Amino acid sequence: MEDLVSRITLNPDVCKGKPTIRNMRFTVSQMLELLASGMSTQEILSDYSFIDKEDIEACLWYASKLANTKSVTPLA
Repeated sequence: MEDLVSRITLNPDVCKGKPTIRNMRFTVSQMLELLASGMSTQEILSDYSFIDKEDIEACLWYASKLANTKSVTPLA
């Protein structure tokens, strides 16, 4: 779990402070959009050579933590 936590970074100088993968310019939301569009883990790993399987797992872990917050803002 510690490894997953350390993969998600928040840096005001990278992507305007949005959560990113290992301080790269690849946001958690970009990863979630790829997964939501139907891309498989293998397809993502093939298309984005700088991404590891653990990065994908970390994004899912992070999203699950956000989904469990007590305050939720409606999207529409």
